[in-house]
Amino acid sequence: MAAPAGHLRPGRYLAFFALILVALYALVFFTGSGKPTPKLGIDLQGGTRVTLTARNPDGGDPPRESLEQARSIIERRVNGIGVSGTEVVLDGSNVVITVPGEQGDQAKALGKTAKLGFRKVVTSQPVTPVAPPSAPPASGAPSSAPPSSGAPAASNAPPSSPANGGGGAAGAPQQQPDENADEKTKREIEEARKLRQNPDLLSTDQAKQSAAAEKAFAALNCDPKVSDPLVGNDLTDKPLVACGDKNTMKYLLEPEFLPGTEISDATSGYDTQNSQWVVNLNFKGEGSRIWGDFTSKNVQKQAAFVLDTQVVSAPTIQSAILGGQTQITGRFSQSEAKDLADVLKYGSLPLSFESSDATTVSATLGLASLQAGLIAGGIGLLAVFIYCMFYYRLLGLLTILSLGLSFAIVYGVLVLLGRWIGYTLDLAGVAGLIIAIGITADSFVIYFERLKDEIREGRTFRSAVPRGWSRAQRTILAADAVSFLAAAVLYLLAVGDVKGFAFTLGMSTVLDLVVVYLVTHPLVAMVSRSKSKFLSNPKNLGLGAVQQLGSDRKAARAVPGRPNAKEA
Repeated sequence: MAAPAGHLRPGRYLAFFALILVALYALVFFTGSGKPTPKLGIDLQGGTRVTLTARNPDGGDPPRESLEQARSIIERRVNGIGVSGTEVVLDGSNVVITVPGEQGDQAKALGKTAKLGFRKVVTSQPVTPVAPPSAPPASGAPSSAPPSSGAPAASNAPPSSPANGGGGAAGAPQQQPDENADEKTKREIEEARKLRQNPDLLSTDQAKQSAAAEKAFAALNCDPKVSDPLVGNDLTDKPLVACGDKNTMKYLLEPEFLPGTEISDATSGYDTQNSQWVVNLNFKGEGSRIWGDFTSKNVQKQAAFVLDTQVVSAPTIQSAILGGQTQITGRFSQSEAKDLADVLKYGSLPLSFESSDATTVSATLGLASLQAGLIAGGIGLLAVFIYCMFYYRLLGLLTILSLGLSFAIVYGVLVLLGRWIGYTLDLAGVAGLIIAIGITADSFVIYFERLKDEIREGRTFRSAVPRGWSRAQRTILAADAVSFLAAAVLYLLAVGDVKGFAFTLGMSTVLDLVVVYLVTHPLVAMVSRSKSKFLSNPKNLGLGAVQQLGSDRKAARAVPGRPNAKEA
């Protein structure tokens, strides 16, 4: 038997829900630096999404470690585009690249194998904030650290600099007043590319070489906040001006003499004899021969390891290294040694990828999709409101209030999920939210119809509330459990946009229970106890007809000889 209505304290439930709502929106407005709006997917704000499917050479499932390494390398290339808000995530054996806005054309080519290669260092200079030097940088090789004893090694200690120079884009042409911004950006990138891989960098004419090197060094901006205009444009047969991995040095490099595909393995380890972390590098047969010839001819000179136009390491050759086994020493920490070994081992992506899906949505189309989703949601809410007001009257007002509070809590959760885990609301997610309106309204309908059943049996509205809730909550829990289970299975098995639909549907189903338990039921209980004649009038609650039927049945049971309730 259900507990009496007096045992429920609606005020406590409503106060607890209010506390949840206040805490939620305190996090929305007073934490994070972004706007208090959900993070939108590219189909709502415009942009490019590319799905790359990994293919393992043996036909099996790609190793998780290889997928993560590939994701890390591709992410480094995506960030080189210079567009904020880019994401690279794993989705099963797929790598999904999302670039918001209208600057995602380059994302379609980012699944190509990253280029790792070896180049000889001609000269280098530190990156400083001062203006470019008036004198050309020296073209001689930098001095090196003292050679170490023991096994052949390449030292990663920073070389002394023969010349000082600065960053900035002084070498770029001036913008014309009426020039389009996009055209200006494309022109500056092309100008920088030409400067950084100008054949005159290694011209036999020293004056021409010095002028080309000066312009190239000046045009190269190593600020990590500025887009690298040369990602993916490393021409191996031309010299290159490149930044160091930590953006503290600029290098003038000769054409590539050894591709990174000749590396067979790279590992990090601790050298107990010299008490330092080192990187051990092994080459394949042909690579071992080329590396041996190069190191024999360039002792005390630097060799740069270049990944996608960025120098990840530039060790000094201490002695001829024959046999293909090389040890790179320097002031490495454990994590730095491991990172360098991973770059050398996986610089060329460990897996091959094919583009299984590429979607580009303009900002205009994205805005239209968002408006269409909002209109559809508004129409759905309006239809529910009209039905509830017509059929349940004052109870319909409670339904509308509960739906409004449900929307408020869902909105706040979406904002925080976008900040904390990068969740983006896409068009499929909006569809899930719209369907969730029906699931939430269905919970109210179940409850109210149970109330009608109790009143139809002859009970008063006040006594029907706890009994109806006791029966209705089991049905509500069962229905929401089925909906959530379906959403969870769909989320685990689906890929792409369908995941967004399943996520919002499952999340809204859980929050539906929160609203029904903490808001709807307590409000109905408060109305049932009200002493107001207006609120206690069954006709105003949409319960007039069933209460009259209940009264007739109760009277029939009380008078002997009267027809029974079924006959009545």
